[in-house]
Amino acid sequence: MTFTEKLEAAWKNSNSLLMVGLDPDPNRFPPCIQQSKQAIFDFCKGIIDATAPYVCGFKPQIAYFASESAEDQLAALCDYIKKTYPHLPLVLDSKRGDIGTTAEHYAKEAYKRYQADAVTVNPYMGFDSIEPYLAWQNKGVIILCRTSNPGGSDLQFFESSSGEPLYLHVASLVAEKWNRHGQCGLVVGATFPEELKKVRERVGDDVPLLVPGIGAQGGDINSTVQAGKNTCSTGMMINSSRAILYASSGDDWQEAAASVAMQTRDAINAARG
Repeated sequence: MTFTEKLEAAWKNSNSLLMVGLDPDPNRFPPCIQQSKQAIFDFCKGIIDATAPYVCGFKPQIAYFASESAEDQLAALCDYIKKTYPHLPLVLDSKRGDIGTTAEHYAKEAYKRYQADAVTVNPYMGFDSIEPYLAWQNKGVIILCRTSNPGGSDLQFFESSSGEPLYLHVASLVAEKWNRHGQCGLVVGATFPEELKKVRERVGDDVPLLVPGIGAQGGDINSTVQAGKNTCSTGMMINSSRAILYASSGDDWQEAAASVAMQTRDAINAARG
């Protein structure tokens, strides 16, 4: 099963467009977890088990693990997801962007070491930096397009001689040239619904969008869904991290995470119509 097929099955079978981002911050773990020798693994596993019924996938952010020298815990966590929830896509959020053999090794890291179904990448260096990932034809390649941070406009709004902003040029490149095996997606932030709508119009129904920015970053769920859904009212992985992970720091941390995940999924579904 390809990444796209797996994602479409998850949208249907889970009745959810919600993706939970795994951004573990040990300083925010509940006291019952902080003393563990593998606290990052235990916390993320607890979140995964609590929220799995309400999501279409999980998105671990590699920097949160690497900064704590916890890459082995990330690998174990990815293995746990693949074995316990094989129907849910695993997206490694690494935003790599390099060329040649370096990019080949980044692809191997994502798809082989961490068993990811898809990985986020940065297109700043052009097609050379994307091509090594496309060689893994069953895997997803999710390319930064219009990011949720305010500073993204510094470059993403740069206009060509025709007046087209760079983020829309990236969207066109992906949809028309790079998506040769139907494995590409785009990162477009929920904090910019007008741009999200323009990207969806540009790429059509078949390019999935990874949409960060709801929850702690303040993106509006209804505006996001209306702007980014395709004609099947799917087409998005709407990511929430901190609002779910740290819903409670008490003994009820798993129950609180599950409750927020369920509420978020239901709000997204209500907006889908």
